[in-house]
Amino acid sequence: MLNPLISVEELGEQLANENLRIVDTRWYLADPTEGRAEYGRHHIPGAIFLDLDSDLCAPEGPGRHPLPDAHRFTELLGSKGIGNHHRVVVYDDSAGSVSARLWWMLRHLGHDQVHVLDGGYSTWWRAGLPTSAEVPAWPTETFVARERTDDMVTSRELNGQLGSVVLLDARAPERYAGHEDPVDPVAGHIPTAISAPYAENTAKDGRFLPASELSERFSRLGLGGRQSVITYCGSGVTACSNVLAAVVAGLPAPLLYPGSWSEWCTTPGMPIATGPEPGEVSG
Repeated sequence: MLNPLISVEELGEQLANENLRIVDTRWYLADPTEGRAEYGRHHIPGAIFLDLDSDLCAPEGPGRHPLPDAHRFTELLGSKGIGNHHRVVVYDDSAGSVSARLWWMLRHLGHDQVHVLDGGYSTWWRAGLPTSAEVPAWPTETFVARERTDDMVTSRELNGQLGSVVLLDARAPERYAGHEDPVDPVAGHIPTAISAPYAENTAKDGRFLPASELSERFSRLGLGGRQSVITYCGSGVTACSNVLAAVVAGLPAPLLYPGSWSEWCTTPGMPIATGPEPGEVSG
């Protein structure tokens, strides 16, 4: 399988490659507009910008960040100069928590030639590599989707599988336990879910842990056995980091629950657990 990560050094050597497309996905929960503003000030040369809220999500749907319609999204990719033949590198400035979303989306559409920049923009900047404020205008391309059907689950499907799958919650432990939830109207987690914060996939410098360490982490969480693995978060974004990290570890990619907690907790009748333990399926 293609290595899903690329180092800043490797990318720096490939900037002149005409078959390369770089995408800046910087986004911050505290100020969702700041990522685009930072892109306007400086970014990796040749990078285009795709916004989580307006480009990587549908206007409405299940959860706070619903997946966009495949046809409309591929039209957007083509208009930005990304075609099926291009190798794509995605970066953010938040330990891959947003860039992994686009990585997952492209793989969902059948495009495997995609990498996440390990360490993101901060690592690029610290390495003294070139930056630019110029916005590229790539020629329009055609991107044809080949959607996968085996990489995600709906809320109904997940509810029917509780107790028979390994379920990972990628949110911070305090949100998992239900101590607080600054975003969603109900606090807690899906019963049987194991706390698996996406932030523990990376080191302090924002780079992903070595494959061996990630393999140990996910083995402790129950991956590698016969049970299917599903991951979720608050809105289906940071959970993609768990998918990415599992692939880096050499494990099968967990399935994504795109609606995640923001859909689950607002759907009448769905069971909810609180506290530090996974909880059980009632009934």
